[in-house]
Amino acid sequence: MSFTQVVLKVHSRCDLACDHCYVYEHADTGWRSRPRVVGDAVLARAAERIGEHARAHGLTAVRVVLHGGEPLLAGPAVIRRAVEVLRAALPEVCEPDLRVHTNGVRLNAAYCELFDELGVRVGLSLDGDRAANDRHRRFPDGRSSHPRVLRAVGLLREPRFRHLYAGLLCTVDVANDPSAVYRALAELEPPAVDFLLPHATWERPPARPDRLGATPYADWLLAVHARWEADGRPFAVRTFDSVHRTLSGLPGLSEALGLEPVDLVVLETDGAYEQADSLRTAYDGAPATGMDVFGHSLDDVLRHPGTAARQSGLAGLNAVCRACPVVRSCGGGLYAHRYRDGSFDHPSVYCADLRALVDGLAARAGAPRRPAPPVDVAGPELSDAQLGELALGQGGPETVRALARSQLALTRAMVAAVHGSSGVARSAAWELLAELDAAEPVAVDAVLVHPYVRAWAARRLSGDPGAGLGRLAELAASTAILAGRGDSVTVPVRDGALHLPTLGRLVLGGGVRAARVTGGRTGWTARTDDGTLTGPGDPRWQPVRRIGAIALEDVDPERAAHRWPVADRLSAAAYAGWARDLRAAVGLLDRELPDYAAGLRAGLTTVTPLRPDPDGRDLSSAARQAFGAVAIARPLGASTLALLLVHEFQHVKLGAVLDRWELYDRTDTRLFEAFNLSPRPIGSLFQAVYAHLAVTAFWGTRADAGSPTARSRFTHWRALTDEAVDLLAGSGALTPTGERFAAGARASVDPWLLPRASREQPGGVSG
Repeated sequence: MSFTQVVLKVHSRCDLACDHCYVYEHADTGWRSRPRVVGDAVLARAAERIGEHARAHGLTAVRVVLHGGEPLLAGPAVIRRAVEVLRAALPEVCEPDLRVHTNGVRLNAAYCELFDELGVRVGLSLDGDRAANDRHRRFPDGRSSHPRVLRAVGLLREPRFRHLYAGLLCTVDVANDPSAVYRALAELEPPAVDFLLPHATWERPPARPDRLGATPYADWLLAVHARWEADGRPFAVRTFDSVHRTLSGLPGLSEALGLEPVDLVVLETDGAYEQADSLRTAYDGAPATGMDVFGHSLDDVLRHPGTAARQSGLAGLNAVCRACPVVRSCGGGLYAHRYRDGSFDHPSVYCADLRALVDGLAARAGAPRRPAPPVDVAGPELSDAQLGELALGQGGPETVRALARSQLALTRAMVAAVHGSSGVARSAAWELLAELDAAEPVAVDAVLVHPYVRAWAARRLSGDPGAGLGRLAELAASTAILAGRGDSVTVPVRDGALHLPTLGRLVLGGGVRAARVTGGRTGWTARTDDGTLTGPGDPRWQPVRRIGAIALEDVDPERAAHRWPVADRLSAAAYAGWARDLRAAVGLLDRELPDYAAGLRAGLTTVTPLRPDPDGRDLSSAARQAFGAVAIARPLGASTLALLLVHEFQHVKLGAVLDRWELYDRTDTRLFEAFNLSPRPIGSLFQAVYAHLAVTAFWGTRADAGSPTARSRFTHWRALTDEAVDLLAGSGALTPTGERFAAGARASVDPWLLPRASREQPGGVSG
């Protein structure tokens, strides 16, 4: 185990007097004796400790949250110093994910400009509309903090600062109207919201008004959930997403839900290591470890009994929790909320609410839940303006979603063509798919949008004998499971496994030839031809694991569509490494290439691990018939992974464009030399130019940040891309739309040819 999240306290006091605050209003009083502002010596030693921990554990990403108290009280100089010493101490392969969590009342444009410069994203605390927020979050003299927080959110919503907006944190109060709270938060267009239960223990229980029933906190959250679902889940909600994931067998996203080990440590302004701040609600001194950065390493803190207790998963829970049917979703609740009579070996004080919340979400979802459509299947065709975005090499979220809709329609047509050309007069799998398409189209789309469905259909239609019709049964079975109506279909077992696209595989061995799969409201079952009844609880079940919205696909047999050999099922440790790197890589793109990252987030659904290259090369691929997927051999470092992601997703986008528009004369047989590669046809040249628009921007942005290595690579790729754009534009092989793309490529490359000072003028390079 390792710590991958560090809460770094830069100020130990606050300018608000929130009466539900766990730092100043609960049992612990340690804050009274601590320095108000973190000192240089503490910052330097803390950074060294984090750096040595990253090296010792091979970490490629570390999240550091600047916290308090109120961190902005520390002032810009302290915050700058904290970030600079941290960046200097981390190994080159480890990307810092930097955040600041603030009450917002001091956030201004100067701070936002500082955070933009330093690469720090901002989270704010806000409990809803003014009435809800002012119930607890006021200044010491009783004044409302709400107008100043709204002003802070308004700054973060401005286009120049939008990329800094990490989300909102809302503490639940059942006295507030859940619909009004949800509405107030949703109007602020947050990328994410985290709803927190107010910190409480059995000795200091939460408020439970009699008029609100036995589970008021669950009822409140379920009311918010209903509005959130009705609105189409406009932003991430960690509480709901965690429960949905754990119901599907995936890891949770929060210390408060699920059984995953806690990987967070707190560093106080005096250099003391502490456990989670929430423990302050239990008793005075509860979070203390007795260790500090001057005398102890982070590995020492890992061995602390309190840390071990919060990393022991199911085994660390009391007998009541271990026997509970929802324990894998609730995880026993937040550790601090279990405190009673000097011990944490109890169910959570919110036990009844957690049970009602998990059961309520499971009932609404059908367990396994029916997913929201991965793409919006309704909507207009691409506009001329959207085509213009793509011509520049970019494309915002709506543009990429429009491409995804067109790709889904093409996949549907290809799957229908497979059935139509199969020569099979009657197919139970096809008939079930057709029936579900009429009754449950969202479930059908959730399966057909999987990139390797079309890859299989393309192979089948090309006459590849290895593309068997059994895939139709696999698609029908996955759809039946997601629809949850109780439908059944017989699925052939291939290569010793039952494959369920988008869901996973069940490894059955060579003696089983088929299984009857039934998808019901309470789960799914598979009865094999030898009479065995099994399902997702079988230890041989290998689910598709997800990292945020991206599937890490290492089980679907059709993933071999890529040019390089794909990796086998990843170990838990390898998956954890991928998860860290992928989160860090996408975060890096958000910060450094927002014009490319926004479209990538909207369209990249799948990353397929490749086998490492024996010669140590960085391998990556985008399959022409697998929109939404890229395949990569995990490189050393999140920055290289970010480059490979954005490079390959350019191929993904251009492939979708080529399905709708002719860009060049496909009968032209000439070969063109570019990028120091072997001569290649016009289509390959077009792909290379389009991909290297992003490569040039990637290195250009990093060169502007002062990296000598980046400057060298930027100079190299800028020159090659510039030459290749000229070659493409002058080829004489382009259609009018192709010429528009060549002109867009020139418009994207030209600013990078200017000195940096010229590019920073209005109208220069963005992102």
